[in-house]
Amino acid sequence: MLIIQVKEGESIDRALKKYKRKFDKTRVIRQLRARQQFIKPSVISRQQRLKAAYKQRMLSREEQA
Repeated sequence: MLIIQVKEGESIDRALKKYKRKFDKTRVIRQLRARQQFIKPSVISRQQRLKAAYKQRMLSREEQA
């Protein structure tokens, strides 16, 4: 459960913005979407390797520039 401290005289819009930000940081929506379908562990590891290779290429390009 998320608890948001609202200060005296603080607007509702500001409190909602704090709530949304805190909710996004918990990554609940991302977990729910990931659980909607099963992804094989081999596919997950392959995606992770591809992502790591991409990041490595980007870092090496930055160093060269």
